[in-house]
Amino acid sequence: MPNTPAQAADCGPPPTLYDPVPVTFIKSSLARLAAALAVSLGMSAASVAQTIMTGDRIDATPVIDKLDTADLATGQSHRFWFRVTDNAIGQGWYVPVIVVRGAKPGPRLLLTAAIHGDELNGVDVIHRLVNGVDPATLSGSIIAIPGLNTPGLLHHSRAFTPGDGRDGENLNRIMPGDVNSNDRAVRYAGRLWHRLMRPNADVAIDLHTQSRGTAYPMYAFAGSPRARAIAELIGPDMIKLDPGVTGTVETEMLKSGVPAITLELNRPESFDRVVIGRAVAGIQRVMADLKMLPEGAAPPNNSPPPFVGDTLATVRTSRGGFATLLADLGDAVVKGQIVARLADPFGRTLESLTAPESGRVSSIATDPLRDPGDTVMRILYTAPLSEQKAPLSTRPPSK
Repeated sequence: MPNTPAQAADCGPPPTLYDPVPVTFIKSSLARLAAALAVSLGMSAASVAQTIMTGDRIDATPVIDKLDTADLATGQSHRFWFRVTDNAIGQGWYVPVIVVRGAKPGPRLLLTAAIHGDELNGVDVIHRLVNGVDPATLSGSIIAIPGLNTPGLLHHSRAFTPGDGRDGENLNRIMPGDVNSNDRAVRYAGRLWHRLMRPNADVAIDLHTQSRGTAYPMYAFAGSPRARAIAELIGPDMIKLDPGVTGTVETEMLKSGVPAITLELNRPESFDRVVIGRAVAGIQRVMADLKMLPEGAAPPNNSPPPFVGDTLATVRTSRGGFATLLADLGDAVVKGQIVARLADPFGRTLESLTAPESGRVSSIATDPLRDPGDTVMRILYTAPLSEQKAPLSTRPPSK
């Protein structure tokens, strides 16, 4: 690096091989070397940094194009907008990202909500959880995305609806997506997965509810022994053990080596304070098990043991009419028991619907109007070994 005139005046002419080296020259040379090294190290650090800031801000919140929690300051909470893709008028689709980076090292817990835009309880679970965590006492990081499906949220729609809102794909069937796809939903999913979610996850919990017109209890899907252990720590009413569904967040995380569950939280389009509180407490117990929280920081699990099954039996109508349920969520039913009645517009019984298997009521229709072939109820049970090779499509579509 050539000297500036000021540097040359400070240190004088450089010594020859045989001259004694002046102290001023040594000090000046060392200073320049240190400055050059600092610049070099800064460039090196920048070259390995993975979080990409776009330089934009929305309501004073910075926008990112890629996240790596290792870049973020420890002992702090960070909030970003992640620009997923462009929309049809050249603006961006953004999702909110909250990172609570603990003061101490530890695992990265990924929490996602509203991949279906009408399933909202998980949004408030994330809000309550991150607002109650002290980064100074946290070990590891929480990476929380309280709203994966921005178009669906805007249209109050389960589907990904970037157009007119009347149709769209299920984002929770096309993970991990493809960032170079010509399909806008697949590209959107790919950007979420590869630049935000998967690189920042050691454990994952995907928060859902049932879809419009239906309801679950607090219900977990688990596809591995470790996933089942996570679900049991949360304390749901029921756990369904199954191999998962290709393209879901939970299943694709499991395939990539990340323990993951889907946690269903009752009904859509509402904030249910009771189930939200249970979910927050349950996730805190998972964090305690992961050694992310100080000892004694998580509430005890006072819930009764969950009912565990591996197969669903569906109760359907054969006629159209008005359905009256005779069994509630969580009720134990026996095979052949009448669980619903279907009436015509005059109140005359068209048919009595019976339980096809003995088990627990795991899902109900909250809308009494039923077309022929509609689902009225699902029953969770444990199938004999000979029946446990059910296809993946047997999982309820609400997931």
